[in-house]
Amino acid sequence: MTIQEAKRMHEDALMAIPGVVSVGIGLTVGREPAIMVGVVDLRASSAQQVPKMLEGHPVFVFEAGRLAAQ
Repeated sequence: MTIQEAKRMHEDALMAIPGVVSVGIGLTVGREPAIMVGVVDLRASSAQQVPKMLEGHPVFVFEAGRLAAQ
């Protein structure tokens, strides 16, 4: 399964986790493709609910803060 397919398959479930504000695809510091999950606060317990891997692809959680429409 491609990383794009894995993101699409799990995006709704990830966004349903309280505190998750974004789901995308990006590169880790080591330049490895990963599913990127933005959370309001990395210290919140909800950030710990995000899995480390999805369908064999790494998941990178980062603090995005609250997002607002412009």
